[in-house]
Amino acid sequence: MAETPTPTESQNPHIAILPSPGMGHLIPLVEFSKRLIHQHQFSVTLILPTDGPISNAQKIFLNSLPSSMDYHLLPPVNFDDLPQDVKIETRISLTVTRSLPSLREVFKVLVETKKTVALVVDLFGTDAFDVAMEFKVSPYIFYPSTAMALSLFLYLPKLDGTVSCEYKDMSDPVQIPGCIPIHGKDLLDPVQDRKNEAYRWLLHHSKRYRMAEGIVANSFKEFEGGAIRALQEEEPGKPPVYPVGPLIQMDSGSKVDGSECLTWLDDQPCGSVLYISFGSGGTLSHEQLIELASGLEMSEQRFLWVIRCPNDKMANATYFNVQDSTNPLDFLPKGFLEKTKGFGLVVPNWAPQARILSHDSTGGFLTHCGWNSTLESVVHGVPLIAWPLYAEQKMNAVMLSESIKVALRPKANENGIVGRLEIAKVVKGLMEGEEAKGVRSRMRDLQDAAAKVLSKDGSSTKALAELAAKLKKKVSNN
Repeated sequence: MAETPTPTESQNPHIAILPSPGMGHLIPLVEFSKRLIHQHQFSVTLILPTDGPISNAQKIFLNSLPSSMDYHLLPPVNFDDLPQDVKIETRISLTVTRSLPSLREVFKVLVETKKTVALVVDLFGTDAFDVAMEFKVSPYIFYPSTAMALSLFLYLPKLDGTVSCEYKDMSDPVQIPGCIPIHGKDLLDPVQDRKNEAYRWLLHHSKRYRMAEGIVANSFKEFEGGAIRALQEEEPGKPPVYPVGPLIQMDSGSKVDGSECLTWLDDQPCGSVLYISFGSGGTLSHEQLIELASGLEMSEQRFLWVIRCPNDKMANATYFNVQDSTNPLDFLPKGFLEKTKGFGLVVPNWAPQARILSHDSTGGFLTHCGWNSTLESVVHGVPLIAWPLYAEQKMNAVMLSESIKVALRPKANENGIVGRLEIAKVVKGLMEGEEAKGVRSRMRDLQDAAAKVLSKDGSSTKALAELAAKLKKKVSNN
């Protein structure tokens, strides 16, 4: 638990925050909380629903929270009745709904002991609104992904009512308000099968978004101008949207962590290294991992690759004689590490991403297009190779490569594999090609815009101040 707040802090307006399980949602919510605390003198309690023990990474992260942030772990919910193949959106939604009785108990104490003015949930937490309303506390949403995905969420009930087939089978692209037209097959994963319970949950939440008194978006106008303009158009029953991004974790781990990467980067020429990472949850098939390794070798470009074991390692276990291995390096092509020693570094499982992206030697980022990673690359001005894997990442990749044009995107073959020749071509193209000059220039402009919106008079700083003022009024009205 965080330290006990001082008497002054306990008089501050208080916000309860309910993140979905997982670090990807927790990090931006904590950054949002820190801004409210430091810039507007709020205090914050994180209430975490769980379906089992939390990870070590979460434990370390929660124990390093500032004193004006407290946290409560709700008792784990039981999922023995769920089938093995249940999708993550269903799991997250049920974690929240099955935690409502214990949330109610924690919330009751918060309302009695602090000036609690709002409950903020993230994208799959809308069932907790019932508890907020019961205690006459304002319900809010913090949306941790793109304004484009938020625009789709708010548009989904209408889309669901007008389209009868699967979205991936539509002949025309979907026109999400304010966004580039997008093919149904590129929409986020849970809408790809409308018969699945995950889609029904998505639709359920999207209908409840209008119950919120406001939606906080982790984006900014210069990045997603069309989507944000559409979101802010007044319409009966639509909550106001506050774009307060980019909110990113500015550091990752202690100074000792990842020192090998940083020392190696110190020895590389400025802007010469391609950083490769698929986020905390992204993995490739063994075949794709070998193609990526071969493509990097052929490109002859400097690279720093955070590698994980392939997601189908058992399929190739006997052939490669690595059936018991948990070392990702064992799955690389024979001789790869020796051949690339002069220009590449391969790191198993984890690296200090924020510090790598801010390093002068980093000149490109091959990414799964997760939103936290994307915003980090924008803040540090690093151009992208877009390689989406799951969730809303295909939508992000379309936006980054076709709309904003700060990313190159390799083409997969008919089996869904990106071949080594294509990888070598795109890597070379980003690191030294003509096409990359425009990509780099646009990313530098975005970096400048990101710094500006977060400055004292910037639009994101003003949006947060407007939200804070609205919430503080609730204290004086009580």
